[in-house]
Amino acid sequence: MAVRSPILNVMIGAAQKAARGLIRDFGEVENLQVSRKGPADFVSSADLKSEKTIRAELSKARPDFGFLMEEGGEIKATGTGPSHRWIIDPLDGTHNFLHGIPHFAVTVALEREGEIIAGVTYDPLRDEMYSAEKGYGAFVNDRRIRVAARRQLIDCVIATGIPRADKPNHTEYLKMLAGMMKNTGGLRRFGSAALDLAYVAAGRFDGFFEIDLQPWDMAAGIVLVREAGGFVSDITGAEAMMDTGGIIAGNTAVHGQTHKVLSTMLAKRPRRPDETMAPGLRPPAAPRGPRG
Repeated sequence: MAVRSPILNVMIGAAQKAARGLIRDFGEVENLQVSRKGPADFVSSADLKSEKTIRAELSKARPDFGFLMEEGGEIKATGTGPSHRWIIDPLDGTHNFLHGIPHFAVTVALEREGEIIAGVTYDPLRDEMYSAEKGYGAFVNDRRIRVAARRQLIDCVIATGIPRADKPNHTEYLKMLAGMMKNTGGLRRFGSAALDLAYVAAGRFDGFFEIDLQPWDMAAGIVLVREAGGFVSDITGAEAMMDTGGIIAGNTAVHGQTHKVLSTMLAKRPRRPDETMAPGLRPPAAPRGPRG
């Protein structure tokens, strides 16, 4: 039985309430009002309604906490105690959603003084609520979950995400992908980093790697995987996932082997004399506000 704190219950309730609107809209995808803010960068009325609902629910419970939201940008915390911030992706898997593909999620994380301490990722169509709080384990609904136990990368199914061809990191990613294709049992690209990480926590995927993510894509997944007994780092093996946008997740053996493969492939790339940051990673920057 899951042990849930009051704050985790608030997060779960907010995600579930927002998801009810997404389920209604998913049944009428062809009628959604969609604006195109950039190449393959869609923001639908469903995203905006979901985010508004989540923000309202969380603000009622903790009015002094800050926000980092995919659509609404950043709002600073106003409390005088330890700094807390909600990190929200109101619809992860927007492209799936807009194409009628039933694989998307609502995801909410809570950060305290720079550390992710709680997270929920809700798959509304399967009614699967993944939740975790630091020190209390990870769950799907009321069932405890653990990362997969496979120890050899060649036996593993690994999830990933693919940057578009016009992204600066695309060439680097293709090199990493080539290395992983030779060393794994199979690769999967489902289109939702939040659910990919939840599936790693649940042992469905053995591991996950991706580059060029945003904090809201992975914040809840970080605590889910860690509380399920897994290991999470950025592509270099450090813990700067939220800054660099790169992430590797899995049990300790799979994580280590994945890191070795990716590092080997990146090391083959000629480096410019003025290049100081690890290939395939974006430089640390202020979190992005509204897209477009």
